[in-house]
Formats: sequence, structure tokens, C-alpha cells
Amino acid sequence: MSINTTSFIPKELDFSIKETTVTWKTPSNIALVKYWGKTNPQLPKNASISFTLSNCHTKTKITFTKTKKVKEADFELFFEGKKKDEFKPKIATFFERIVTYCPYILEYKMEIHSENSFPHSSGIASSASGMSAIAACLMSLEKSLDNTISEEFFNQKASFLARLGSGSASRSIEGPLVIWGKHDDFETSSDLYGVKFPHYVHSIFDNYQDTILLVDKGEKQVSSTVGHNLMFDHPYAENRFKQANDNLSKISKILQTGNIKEFIKLVESEALTLHAMMLTSDPYFILMKPNTLKIINEIWEYRTKTNSNVCFTLDAGANVHLLYPNNEKEKIHSFIDQKLSQYCQKGQYIHDFSGNGAALI
Repeated sequence: MSINTTSFIPKELDFSIKETTVTWKTPSNIALVKYWGKTNPQLPKNASISFTLSNCHTKTKITFTKTKKVKEADFELFFEGKKKDEFKPKIATFFERIVTYCPYILEYKMEIHSENSFPHSSGIASSASGMSAIAACLMSLEKSLDNTISEEFFNQKASFLARLGSGSASRSIEGPLVIWGKHDDFETSSDLYGVKFPHYVHSIFDNYQDTILLVDKGEKQVSSTVGHNLMFDHPYAENRFKQANDNLSKISKILQTGNIKEFIKLVESEALTLHAMMLTSDPYFILMKPNTLKIINEIWEYRTKTNSNVCFTLDAGANVHLLYPNNEKEKIHSFIDQKLSQYCQKGQYIHDFSGNGAALI
């Protein structure tokens, strides 16, 4: 079902609900084919695909209380139990972007309580899980105001709204594999929201493992928003967008056939290309740390010695996502403990795996 933005504007809403509280747990995701570069409003310059995660998630509770209609969203924000006024401008901008599609946010005062299962702004896509959690809560309110909403429409609009807060958040509503961005190989794909990978996936990719090695838990020196904007005049941007779309065609076949050696090659190349875009931006910047490179070299050495199918990918940060099939879990956990944990801040890492997306609590 193809949808345009006007389909997301509600027509009739029943405002008889005076107060309601909803809680959603929405996961982060890790892109296999990356998107880097966008246009307004949060539209990707190339399509991407990601594994939805499970353990790395944001839990958000919103209490909606009916009030007199206001001109801008009225909300309080609490993060991990503490009032966080410094986070409010970003959320306020998000509400401004979505008010056409969610006019009911001007009819309710919102008290938002949010918490992460992982360090904020450490390269585990906290904005993806955070924004998708708020979007899911808003859609729960909308569904209570309009009981004709289908599950398919709920997910599409939640993804659409999440995207207006953070592009990658569009890929956190469903799982385990989600495509975001219009692509000729996928009829239902859209720049407006994420869609589930529509084809059969080989069993080697079932319950795929992702251990996030926390090389640096501090805030990134350059935000993803700034990084995306540096793609506008980037000398290699157009070739990169084409490469990413070509790689999405390739990984589609790989996921269906189970060619894991090709999966490794493509995923690692995508990770390094993402960081190559940062290295060649103007101004240029580096988000990898020395221990990021040490981990990558350890992975390559281990793979050569053991013929393991472990590989790495990187988000816009220093942390390393270690991807491996479920049948290697025990061996890779041992490899992490014995070799890789020494390169993590305080020896810390998070074991995760591919999951099915957002869940109402």
C-alpha cells in the first residue's frame, strides 16, 4: 500500500478521552547499508537497511491530559528520572514538524518519562530508539481517538513520525530487517517511512547476534546532524549515494541466499565507507578512536586464523558492532572476553541480537 503525506492527516477524532497513559519499548537498530546525507524534511539521499536490535532500547511513558487547545505542544520531559530541560528544544522541534499530522498534541498536556538501556549519545543510535518510542506513544493516543486505524497504518505512520525526529528512527518500529528509502528493487519502499524486508531470509541470519563494544561512552565530538549536512558539498557524495543503492541490491540477494562471506565483505565495506565520508568532509572529522582500529585488526586476524563468520560494522561513533551468526555465539563470546574487552571503556560491552521492533508495555 503506497501512501502520501496527506493520508497521515487525521480527519475525525473523538476527544472524549480526558487522560490516558501509554508506555512503549522501542529498540535501536544497526544499519548494514548506511544512509549518510539527507534533505528536508528528513528525507534520505539513498536507501538503507538495518537489523532491528532487542536489548538496546528506549522505554518511554507518556501521560496525556486533556487541556484547552494551545498554540504549541505543552510538555514536560524526564530522562532517567530527572527533569531534562536541555533535551526539550529537540523534542519541541519534532512536535512542530509533526503537528499537521498529529493536531491532537495541541489538545493534550504531555508528561514524558524516558529511559535508555544503554549510554546516551554514545553511537548506539539513541535518537532512533528515543524518537520512535515517542512516535509509538503518539500513535497509541491517535488510535484511542480513532479506532478505525489498522495495524499496518499504525506502523507506517509511527515510522513516518519517528523519521521526522530522527531519520534512522524510521527503521525502529518493525523488525528484524527494515528498509528505509525509495529503491527500485523494492516496490513498497518509501522515503517517508521504513518497510520490512519483503523477501525470504536465509536461516543463517535468524536471531543474528550483535555485540556492541563500548570503546567510548562519551558524547560524540560531531553530531550526526552536522555530519549529514556536510554531505551537501561533499566531493564524493553522488558516487556514495549510488554505491549505497547498489549495495542494497547486493545485500538483498545475500540475505536470501545466505552467502555469509559476501555479507561480511559488504557490511565491513559499508562501515568503512561511512567513516571515509567523514574523513573527506569539509571540515573533516574522525569519530573512530585508536581502540576502534585495534578491534578491527583483531577481528581480521581472528577471522583469518579461524575462518569465523564474525564481522564488524560501525555507526557514526567509535563503538564497534560485532555481528555474527547465532551458531558462533559461544566462540565469539570467548573471543570478546579474552581479546576484545580490553579495548572497551572499563571492559564494557552489550550483547544484543536482531529483534522484531517496538512493543507496547
